[in-house]
Amino acid sequence: MAGLHHLYLTVGPARFRVASTWRQPLDQLAALYKDYPTSHDGHADFTVRLEPEKPWRRYIRPSVHISGDYWLPDAAPLPLSQSLLAAEMGMNLQMALGWRRHLLLHASSVEKDGKALLMTGLSGSGKSTLSAMLAEKGWRFMGDEFALLNPDTGMVHSFPRLISLKNQAIAAMQALLPENRFGPLMVDTPKGDIRHVIPPLDAVKRMGDTAKPALLLFPRFGYDPVLRDMGKSEVFVRLTQASTNYVALGETGFRALTSFVDTVPVKAMDYQSGDQAEEFIDSLWSQIL
Repeated sequence: MAGLHHLYLTVGPARFRVASTWRQPLDQLAALYKDYPTSHDGHADFTVRLEPEKPWRRYIRPSVHISGDYWLPDAAPLPLSQSLLAAEMGMNLQMALGWRRHLLLHASSVEKDGKALLMTGLSGSGKSTLSAMLAEKGWRFMGDEFALLNPDTGMVHSFPRLISLKNQAIAAMQALLPENRFGPLMVDTPKGDIRHVIPPLDAVKRMGDTAKPALLLFPRFGYDPVLRDMGKSEVFVRLTQASTNYVALGETGFRALTSFVDTVPVKAMDYQSGDQAEEFIDSLWSQIL
Protein backbone atom coordinates (compact mmCIF):
# COMPACT_ATOMS: atom_id res chain seq x y z
CA MET A 1 0.00 0.00 0.00
CA ALA A 2 2.76 2.36 -1.01
CA GLY A 3 1.78 6.00 -1.21
CA LEU A 4 -1.05 5.65 1.30
CA HIS A 5 -1.21 7.13 4.78
CA HIS A 6 -1.93 4.67 7.61
CA LEU A 7 -3.59 4.65 11.01
CA TYR A 8 -4.01 1.69 13.37
CA LEU A 9 -7.00 1.54 15.73
CA THR A 10 -8.09 -1.01 18.32
CA VAL A 11 -11.76 -1.10 19.29
CA GLY A 12 -12.81 -3.86 21.65
CA PRO A 13 -11.43 -7.16 20.32
CA ALA A 14 -10.92 -5.84 16.75
CA ARG A 15 -7.83 -4.19 15.28
CA PHE A 16 -8.09 -2.03 12.17
CA ARG A 17 -5.58 -0.64 9.71
CA VAL A 18 -7.06 2.36 7.89
CA ALA A 19 -5.14 3.33 4.74
CA SER A 20 -6.03 6.52 2.91
CA THR A 21 -4.86 8.54 -0.06
CA TRP A 22 -5.73 11.68 1.91
CA ARG A 23 -4.57 12.71 5.39
CA GLN A 24 -7.92 14.31 6.26
CA PRO A 25 -9.90 11.23 7.35
CA LEU A 26 -6.93 9.85 9.30
CA ASP A 27 -6.38 13.12 11.11
CA GLN A 28 -10.06 13.22 12.03
CA LEU A 29 -10.00 9.60 13.20
CA ALA A 30 -6.83 10.18 15.23
CA ALA A 31 -8.43 13.15 17.01
CA LEU A 32 -11.71 11.39 17.77
CA TYR A 33 -10.08 8.08 18.77
CA LYS A 34 -7.18 9.66 20.65
CA ASP A 35 -7.96 7.78 23.89
CA TYR A 36 -8.15 4.37 22.21
CA PRO A 37 -5.20 1.96 22.17
CA THR A 38 -3.12 1.82 19.00
CA SER A 39 -0.91 -1.01 17.79
CA HIS A 40 2.56 -0.45 16.40
CA ASP A 41 3.40 -4.02 15.40
CA GLY A 42 1.77 -3.79 11.97
CA HIS A 43 -0.84 -6.42 12.75
CA ALA A 44 -4.55 -5.88 12.16
CA ASP A 45 -7.68 -7.98 11.79
CA PHE A 46 -8.92 -5.85 8.91
CA THR A 47 -7.68 -3.24 6.48
CA VAL A 48 -9.86 -0.37 5.25
CA ARG A 49 -8.77 1.49 2.11
CA LEU A 50 -9.94 4.99 1.20
CA GLU A 51 -8.88 5.83 -2.33
CA PRO A 52 -10.16 7.68 -5.40
CA GLU A 53 -12.01 5.46 -7.83
CA LYS A 54 -10.23 7.24 -10.70
CA PRO A 55 -6.77 8.90 -10.40
CA TRP A 56 -8.09 12.38 -11.18
CA ARG A 57 -10.69 12.08 -8.41
CA ARG A 58 -7.86 12.69 -5.96
CA TYR A 59 -7.77 16.34 -7.05
CA ILE A 60 -10.83 17.13 -9.21
CA ARG A 61 -14.04 16.93 -7.20
CA PRO A 62 -12.25 14.45 -4.90
CA SER A 63 -14.31 11.43 -3.94
CA VAL A 64 -13.58 8.54 -1.63
CA HIS A 65 -14.10 4.93 -2.67
CA ILE A 66 -14.34 2.45 0.23
CA SER A 67 -12.60 -0.89 -0.07
CA GLY A 68 -10.37 -3.15 2.00
CA ASP A 69 -10.31 -6.82 2.90
CA TYR A 70 -14.05 -6.80 2.20
CA TRP A 71 -15.93 -4.40 -0.05
CA LEU A 72 -19.17 -3.91 -1.93
CA PRO A 73 -18.52 -3.60 -5.67
CA ASP A 74 -21.55 -1.38 -6.29
CA ALA A 75 -20.97 1.03 -3.39
CA ALA A 76 -21.03 4.67 -4.48
CA PRO A 77 -18.06 6.86 -3.50
CA LEU A 78 -18.49 9.70 -1.01
CA PRO A 79 -17.20 13.27 -1.34
CA LEU A 80 -13.96 14.02 0.49
CA SER A 81 -15.91 16.21 2.94
CA GLN A 82 -17.54 12.97 4.14
CA SER A 83 -14.32 10.96 4.35
CA LEU A 84 -14.74 10.42 8.11
CA LEU A 85 -18.08 8.75 7.38
CA ALA A 86 -16.35 6.69 4.68
CA ALA A 87 -13.77 5.45 7.21
CA GLU A 88 -16.45 4.53 9.74
CA MET A 89 -18.51 2.78 7.06
CA GLY A 90 -15.39 0.92 5.97
CA MET A 91 -14.77 -0.40 9.48
CA ASN A 92 -18.44 -1.40 9.78
CA LEU A 93 -18.19 -3.25 6.49
CA GLN A 94 -15.15 -5.25 7.55
CA MET A 95 -16.86 -6.34 10.76
CA ALA A 96 -20.16 -7.13 9.06
CA LEU A 97 -18.64 -9.32 6.36
CA GLY A 98 -15.53 -10.69 8.02
CA TRP A 99 -15.94 -11.09 11.78
CA ARG A 100 -16.44 -14.65 13.02
CA ARG A 101 -15.42 -14.70 16.69
CA HIS A 102 -18.82 -13.51 17.92
CA LEU A 103 -22.40 -13.45 16.74
CA LEU A 104 -22.93 -9.89 15.53
CA LEU A 105 -26.23 -8.19 16.25
CA HIS A 106 -27.01 -4.81 14.73
CA ALA A 107 -27.75 -3.24 18.09
CA SER A 108 -26.60 -0.66 20.59
CA SER A 109 -25.68 -1.80 24.08
CA VAL A 110 -25.04 -0.30 27.50
CA GLU A 111 -24.11 -1.91 30.82
CA LYS A 112 -24.90 -1.43 34.47
CA ASP A 113 -23.91 -3.69 37.38
CA GLY A 114 -22.44 -6.27 35.03
CA LYS A 115 -25.68 -6.61 33.03
CA ALA A 116 -26.22 -5.45 29.46
CA LEU A 117 -29.21 -3.71 27.90
CA LEU A 118 -29.39 -4.23 24.13
CA MET A 119 -31.52 -2.18 21.74
CA THR A 120 -32.15 -3.08 18.12
CA GLY A 121 -34.46 -1.85 15.40
CA LEU A 122 -34.69 -0.17 12.04
CA SER A 123 -32.79 3.02 11.22
CA GLY A 124 -34.50 5.92 12.97
CA SER A 125 -35.73 3.84 15.89
CA GLY A 126 -33.54 5.88 18.24
CA LYS A 127 -31.24 3.15 19.54
CA SER A 128 -28.08 5.20 18.99
CA THR A 129 -29.53 8.28 20.66
CA LEU A 130 -30.81 6.24 23.60
CA SER A 131 -27.46 4.52 24.14
CA ALA A 132 -25.67 7.88 23.98
CA MET A 133 -28.16 9.39 26.45
CA LEU A 134 -27.92 6.48 28.88
CA ALA A 135 -24.11 6.61 28.69
CA GLU A 136 -24.33 10.09 30.23
CA LYS A 137 -26.62 8.90 33.02
CA GLY A 138 -24.76 6.16 34.83
CA TRP A 139 -24.61 3.42 32.22
CA ARG A 140 -21.41 2.18 30.55
CA PHE A 141 -21.54 2.53 26.78
CA MET A 142 -20.63 -0.75 25.07
CA GLY A 143 -21.44 -0.13 21.43
CA ASP A 144 -23.62 1.65 18.92
CA GLU A 145 -23.35 -0.33 15.69
CA PHE A 146 -22.76 -3.93 16.77
CA ALA A 147 -23.36 -5.99 19.88
CA LEU A 148 -20.86 -8.88 20.01
CA LEU A 149 -22.37 -12.03 21.54
CA ASN A 150 -19.89 -14.70 22.60
CA PRO A 151 -21.24 -18.08 21.36
CA ASP A 152 -19.41 -19.99 24.11
CA THR A 153 -20.21 -17.89 27.18
CA GLY A 154 -23.33 -15.95 26.14
CA MET A 155 -21.66 -12.73 27.29
CA VAL A 156 -21.74 -9.44 25.37
CA HIS A 157 -18.35 -7.95 24.43
CA SER A 158 -17.80 -4.21 24.06
CA PHE A 159 -17.26 -2.57 20.70
CA PRO A 160 -17.43 1.12 21.68
CA ARG A 161 -16.90 2.89 18.38
CA LEU A 162 -17.92 6.50 17.84
CA ILE A 163 -21.66 7.03 18.31
CA SER A 164 -23.29 7.96 15.00
CA LEU A 165 -26.09 10.49 15.41
CA LYS A 166 -28.47 11.34 12.60
CA ASN A 167 -30.63 14.36 11.83
CA GLN A 168 -32.78 15.49 14.83
CA ALA A 169 -30.74 13.40 17.26
CA ILE A 170 -27.75 15.69 16.71
CA ALA A 171 -29.45 18.72 18.26
CA ALA A 172 -30.81 16.60 21.11
CA MET A 173 -27.33 15.45 22.13
CA GLN A 174 -25.74 18.87 21.54
CA ALA A 175 -27.97 20.10 24.35
CA LEU A 176 -26.39 17.53 26.70
CA LEU A 177 -22.72 17.37 25.71
CA PRO A 178 -19.84 19.82 25.29
CA GLU A 179 -18.68 20.64 21.77
CA ASN A 180 -15.34 18.81 22.23
CA ARG A 181 -17.21 15.49 22.36
CA PHE A 182 -18.41 15.88 18.75
CA GLY A 183 -16.86 15.23 15.38
CA PRO A 184 -17.53 17.40 12.32
CA LEU A 185 -21.08 17.84 11.06
CA MET A 186 -21.59 16.14 7.70
CA VAL A 187 -24.70 17.26 5.86
CA ASP A 188 -26.61 15.61 3.02
CA THR A 189 -24.91 12.24 3.35
CA PRO A 190 -26.69 9.12 2.04
CA LYS A 191 -27.97 8.72 5.62
CA GLY A 192 -28.96 12.37 6.09
CA ASP A 193 -27.03 14.71 8.39
CA ILE A 194 -24.45 12.83 10.47
CA ARG A 195 -22.36 13.81 13.47
CA HIS A 196 -20.27 11.46 15.58
CA VAL A 197 -19.97 11.57 19.36
CA ILE A 198 -16.95 10.37 21.32
CA PRO A 199 -18.07 7.84 23.95
CA PRO A 200 -17.30 8.57 27.61
CA LEU A 201 -13.72 7.78 28.60
CA ASP A 202 -14.91 5.01 30.92
CA ALA A 203 -16.32 3.14 27.92
CA VAL A 204 -12.88 3.14 26.30
CA LYS A 205 -10.94 2.21 29.44
CA ARG A 206 -13.29 -0.71 30.17
CA MET A 207 -13.84 -1.96 26.65
CA GLY A 208 -12.31 -5.30 27.62
CA ASP A 209 -15.07 -5.88 30.18
CA THR A 210 -17.95 -8.15 29.20
CA ALA A 211 -21.54 -8.12 30.47
CA LYS A 212 -24.37 -10.60 30.77
CA PRO A 213 -27.32 -9.76 28.49
CA ALA A 214 -30.26 -8.93 30.74
CA LEU A 215 -32.79 -7.08 28.56
CA LEU A 216 -33.48 -6.64 24.84
CA LEU A 217 -35.58 -3.72 23.60
CA PHE A 218 -37.05 -3.03 20.18
CA PRO A 219 -37.56 0.76 20.39
CA ARG A 220 -39.70 2.80 17.97
CA PHE A 221 -39.45 6.57 18.14
CA GLY A 222 -42.43 8.80 17.37
CA TYR A 223 -45.28 6.57 18.52
CA ASP A 224 -47.62 6.78 21.51
CA PRO A 225 -45.67 5.48 24.55
CA VAL A 226 -46.31 1.83 25.32
CA LEU A 227 -44.48 -1.37 26.19
CA ARG A 228 -45.50 -4.51 24.31
CA ASP A 229 -44.66 -8.18 24.71
CA MET A 230 -43.13 -10.09 21.82
CA GLY A 231 -43.24 -13.79 21.03
CA LYS A 232 -39.99 -15.72 20.95
CA SER A 233 -40.45 -16.79 17.34
CA GLU A 234 -40.84 -13.17 16.22
CA VAL A 235 -37.80 -12.13 18.25
CA PHE A 236 -35.70 -14.95 16.79
CA VAL A 237 -36.60 -14.06 13.20
CA ARG A 238 -35.98 -10.36 13.73
CA LEU A 239 -32.59 -11.04 15.29
CA THR A 240 -31.54 -13.28 12.40
CA GLN A 241 -32.36 -10.32 10.17
CA ALA A 242 -30.37 -8.01 12.47
CA SER A 243 -27.26 -10.20 12.35
CA THR A 244 -24.73 -9.87 9.56
CA ASN A 245 -22.93 -13.15 10.28
CA TYR A 246 -25.66 -15.48 11.60
CA VAL A 247 -25.68 -17.56 8.41
CA ALA A 248 -21.88 -17.63 8.18
CA LEU A 249 -21.58 -18.99 11.72
CA GLY A 250 -23.91 -21.89 10.91
CA GLU A 251 -24.79 -24.14 13.84
CA THR A 252 -22.70 -21.99 16.21
CA GLY A 253 -24.82 -18.96 15.38
CA PHE A 254 -28.06 -20.93 15.73
CA ARG A 255 -27.12 -22.20 19.18
CA ALA A 256 -25.98 -18.77 20.36
CA LEU A 257 -29.12 -17.02 19.14
CA THR A 258 -31.46 -19.73 20.44
CA SER A 259 -29.91 -19.50 23.90
CA PHE A 260 -30.11 -15.71 23.82
CA VAL A 261 -33.80 -15.69 22.89
CA ASP A 262 -34.62 -18.35 25.48
CA THR A 263 -32.99 -16.53 28.38
CA VAL A 264 -33.16 -12.75 27.77
CA PRO A 265 -36.39 -10.80 28.51
CA VAL A 266 -37.67 -8.79 25.53
CA LYS A 267 -39.98 -5.81 25.12
CA ALA A 268 -41.08 -3.63 22.24
CA MET A 269 -40.96 0.01 23.34
CA ASP A 270 -42.76 2.86 21.58
CA TYR A 271 -41.91 6.35 22.79
CA GLN A 272 -42.00 10.01 21.82
CA SER A 273 -39.19 11.47 23.92
CA GLY A 274 -35.98 10.48 25.63
CA ASP A 275 -37.58 11.09 29.03
CA GLN A 276 -40.37 8.63 28.25
CA ALA A 277 -37.86 6.02 27.08
CA GLU A 278 -35.74 6.50 30.19
CA GLU A 279 -38.78 6.00 32.44
CA PHE A 280 -39.66 2.78 30.66
CA ILE A 281 -36.07 1.52 30.85
CA ASP A 282 -35.72 2.38 34.55
CA SER A 283 -38.96 0.55 35.32
CA LEU A 284 -37.96 -2.55 33.36
CA TRP A 285 -34.46 -2.54 34.81
CA SER A 286 -35.76 -2.37 38.39
CA GLN A 287 -37.73 -5.56 37.71
CA ILE A 288 -34.58 -7.35 36.54
CA LEU A 289 -32.44 -6.50 39.58
